[in-house]
Amino acid sequence: MSTVIMVGWAAALVGTVLGLPQMIRLARTRNVEGLSMPAWQLILGLNIGWTSHGFVLGQVNLILPNILGLASTLPILFLMARELGRPLPRVFLPGIVLGIGMIATDLLFGTAVFGIVALWPALFANIGQTLELIRAPRVAGVSPFFLIGGVLNQALWLWWGTLVADAGTMITASTTLGITSVNLVWWLMRQAGLRSFLVPTRQEMRAFVRARTRDRSGV
Repeated sequence: MSTVIMVGWAAALVGTVLGLPQMIRLARTRNVEGLSMPAWQLILGLNIGWTSHGFVLGQVNLILPNILGLASTLPILFLMARELGRPLPRVFLPGIVLGIGMIATDLLFGTAVFGIVALWPALFANIGQTLELIRAPRVAGVSPFFLIGGVLNQALWLWWGTLVADAGTMITASTTLGITSVNLVWWLMRQAGLRSFLVPTRQEMRAFVRARTRDRSGV
């Protein structure tokens, strides 16, 4: 078996099970502390877009993990929507629209442009998770195995993309590897006692606005 095949299927295997630790933790604890809803909406779009890219390249190791990735991404979004009280159409629609846009880009402009376009939702998804790890009062909802798997997954895809000279994979994986590494390091720092930077969450801002409104009305 060639190195390309071994690395590709290793990346596929890690990608296939990547979301499972987070899904299991969320299903078991119902704890969303430290999780970013926009990040998982972007991951949904990426799952859809990269599945299509795998079909375009004829690479099963791209198709399989992203199809199976949907098996964890969809339940995670469903559970987050339920815990946060968000309507399901509003939760799923952004990811679906992103996926359709990525497919159109790949078919119309080719793999290099697809890689550049795919870089941005991957970048924003991971940055969104970074911000949540920084600002959340607690990060108990985040699975460390998901963060570790993210780093390993991107390292393997970067290796595979280099071996097969696929510009789209190399562009996206190299940048995403840097951010996933930051997320893992930051989570470790939070576990070691680093406090959040006390950036208010949306829920805290709404509570603050309600309190200000009550004060002004004299209630």
